[in-house]
Amino acid sequence: MEDAIKKAEVLIEALPYIKKFRGKTFVIKYGGSILSESRIRGAVLEDIVFLYFTGINVILVHGGGPDITRELKKEKIKPSFVEGIRVTDEKTLDVVGAELAKLNSMLAEEIERLGAKTKGISGTENILYAEKKVFSSDLGLVGTVVSVNKAKLLDLAEKNHIVILSPMASGREGVVYNVNADEAASFIAGSLSVEKFVLLTDVKGVMRDHRDEGSLISSISEEGVRAWIKEKVISGGMIPKVFAGIQALDKGVKKAHIVDAKLPHALLLEIFTDKGIGTEIVRDADSRGLLT
Repeated sequence: MEDAIKKAEVLIEALPYIKKFRGKTFVIKYGGSILSESRIRGAVLEDIVFLYFTGINVILVHGGGPDITRELKKEKIKPSFVEGIRVTDEKTLDVVGAELAKLNSMLAEEIERLGAKTKGISGTENILYAEKKVFSSDLGLVGTVVSVNKAKLLDLAEKNHIVILSPMASGREGVVYNVNADEAASFIAGSLSVEKFVLLTDVKGVMRDHRDEGSLISSISEEGVRAWIKEKVISGGMIPKVFAGIQALDKGVKKAHIVDAKLPHALLLEIFTDKGIGTEIVRDADSRGLLT
């Protein structure tokens, strides 16, 4: 009986959030090693389907870096990176496109087995448009997203589909670009001014000391992010993630969240509980609070 009561209490805690977010749109970015591990992926997709059945419109932008690198090695194509960005020639782009298509189909099939309707789509299908990325050195066919077909994305989402989007984009004169999934997801979230932008990752969130998981920062403002980057509290691979969150906020997203997908049902705990489980990035210094 006690277990049943505890479960009921969890549902009651979630109820105000379910009421608030019903009919709203979330953009979730999911990729990297946490996409390849079936156990983690199963729990993440269950959470996403739960969001779907509470009436939340979900646009899921996925990456696929480890799978792409593995396939390139099979094809005897040496992966090349500049400051963490994959240099993309035509052969590499073919592999990127093929692997992202496989992952997109896999996610769609697994979500549909959980009972939700999906629409798997590539950004090249009249969704994302990009220009060649300007960088310190030539990255080849790597693009920067400059526009998104908002009407088509929202139409798919509002027709009760979980939209699963591969991060590739169309350029001028039929050129296809490989685009960073974090950047694509952030651009989409900002363009649509969604309720929440969630970055699923393999760390707990932003921490004061990366060696101490007890130092997790539950809530941080844009100003705090910039200050802690200067102080090198935030460093390495966390920098592009917090900047993706900030860029989305600057375009009207209500909140951005960085969540550790390795924790069972972390997405639900972050969205539907008072304390959350990861790091939220907000426009000002307000801390977590009910329905904020």
